[in-house]
Amino acid sequence: MATTAANVNDVTQTLALVDGIPPVAGRPGCPRRRPEALLGDKGYDSNANREELRKRRILPVISRKGAPNIQGMGKLRYVVEQTFALLHPFKRLAVRRERRTELHDAFVSLACSLIYWRRLNRPAP
Repeated sequence: MATTAANVNDVTQTLALVDGIPPVAGRPGCPRRRPEALLGDKGYDSNANREELRKRRILPVISRKGAPNIQGMGKLRYVVEQTFALLHPFKRLAVRRERRTELHDAFVSLACSLIYWRRLNRPAP
């Protein structure tokens, strides 16, 4: 996880985020280090990013500016938007007031822990 200033464009952090992905556990053998594909909206449309992702053997699935949206992308993006929506009840995270990055990151970790704890302690339906 990387925390940047509020006025930093997300597209500038794409490659750093991809490079920071830890190994994925699962099948026996060598764990995967990179995702197979990267999904992004038109804000991430950049030829430089596409080339760098291909060098890393990652398929860029990014809508081009001025082109129609990729069919089915909304269903996949919904998962991300729903995840961010889980943080909305934590008002302190809506507007970052802490000057120190480690304090803000600690509050995000605490909020995520509370979300997981509440979900695990739900009564069975």
